Parts: sequence; structure tokens; C-alpha cells
Amino acid sequence: MLFSFFVSFLYSINTLSATVALSSIQDIPLPQGYERIAVPANSFGDFLRSVSLKKDRTGYLYNGQKKYNQSAQYAVLNISTGNKDLQQCADAVMRLRAEYLKSKNQPICFADNNRTNYCWSQYQHRGWQGYLEIVFGMCGTLSLEKQLKKTGWEQLKIGDVVIKGGSPGHAVIIMDIARHKTTGKLIFLLAQSYMPAQDIHLLINPRETNLSPWYSTPGKYLETPEWSFHTTCLHTWP
Repeated sequence: MLFSFFVSFLYSINTLSATVALSSIQDIPLPQGYERIAVPANSFGDFLRSVSLKKDRTGYLYNGQKKYNQSAQYAVLNISTGNKDLQQCADAVMRLRAEYLKSKNQPICFADNNRTNYCWSQYQHRGWQGYLEIVFGMCGTLSLEKQLKKTGWEQLKIGDVVIKGGSPGHAVIIMDIARHKTTGKLIFLLAQSYMPAQDIHLLINPRETNLSPWYSTPGKYLETPEWSFHTTCLHTWP
């Protein structure tokens, strides 16, 4: 037991020190033998890979308080949370997608459960944060799951979403993918927000600490620090 505690302690220290010099998702080191997959310039995958990270891995809630579980995250994305309890799990996924589309001057629309669209072109007069708050208030895991389409792990892409719609439901997003140079095995990074609204953060891998924060292609379930997904929950953007 003492040895296990010592190993866990060293792992925690190494994880903390590893994140100190990281400035973006693409700086996160790879396990030996892996290389990042190529992605087209200006693609969603390219955008997610370039998302910057905060120097401090402490996660905070929308009200400035520290979030309860500080052991779930490997790093914290440098993206605002707002000061309302709105940017939760599916909202964080929509936020990242919206920021990408906005950066490319592409149409931005999200639909609620009744298929009513909330488009940036309609709400520009509210400002960016005002628009996001409308989307976060009207859309969630159930509506986002309907907007996405199912895909298989053999077609995994950066930006894909693992989502279980409902109440409760949850969603995490694929932030990066790497492939083993010899075996072709894929590994990936996951990010999430949670309840209450909190900093979007990169998740540790609680099951494969030798790979963490990278995840390998799951079997029947994808186990994350705060949610277990069936592997049929993988979706992609239409």
C-alpha cells in the first residue's frame, strides 16, 4: 500500500511538472513511439491543437471559486468561462466549435430540442458573450447529440465528440490524436467542462496512467475521471 501511494505521488508530481512549460495542446508530450496525425491547415483539428493552456492547472468555477475535483485535469484551457452557471459540458463543446467557426467567418448555428436554430447572424447585436449565453441556455447534451451524427472509432477525428444526451448527460471533445509509428494504434486527448460551469480542462486518464493524459481506443466503455461512456457515444460534426 505504501509503495502504491509512493507511485501515485510520483505520478502526480510528474504530471504537475509536465504541464508547467506547456503553452498549447500541441505541446503536450507524446508517449514513446507515437507521432501526431497530420491535419489540414485551418481545419477544426488544427484549431483545437493550437488552443492555449493556462500556466496554472487549478480549475475554477464561473463564480471564481475553485472547482471541487482538482484531480481530474491535466491542464486548463485558456478560454473564459463567463460569470454565469451556463458553460457546462455540452456548452464547452459548442464554445470550442463556435470559436473556430467565428475565426474562419463561417456560419454558426446551434439548435435546441425542438430544432429551433440560434445563429450568430441573428444575435450579433447581443455581442459574442451574449450570443453564447443564449446558446448555452437553450441547447444542451440532448440537442447537441441530435445535431451531431454517429461515427466509429476507426474514423476518429480531432473535434469528434463523445456525448450522452439527457438529464443527466455529459459530453467531452477529442482535442488531439496521435498514431503509433509501428502498430498504427491511435491515442487521443479529451477535454470537458462540467457542473457547475467551470474552466474547460484537459482530462487525465484514470485507467491508463502510463498513457495519461492520452487515451487509447476504448473497449466497451470509455472511462473518464467523472463519467463513463459507452463506446457507441462517439459523434462527429455533420
